[in-house]
Amino acid sequence: MPFVNIRIVREVIAADPEGIKSKVSTAVTSAIADAAEIPEDNVWVVFEEVSETDWFAGGTRVKELRSGS
Repeated sequence: MPFVNIRIVREVIAADPEGIKSKVSTAVTSAIADAAEIPEDNVWVVFEEVSETDWFAGGTRVKELRSGS
């Protein structure tokens, strides 16, 4: 049973968190089920929301990267 853990910047999905998570989980579930030739019910998806101030890329906060600073 595939278990997919998706970490996403909370502020990126702030406008519609439930809708965006639903779209992403549907697409990911479908892709894995198709590729592995398993029922979609066997694919589990979990989201972890991380604040843009707690996520870094190359030593720079994602908040700063997103603002262009």
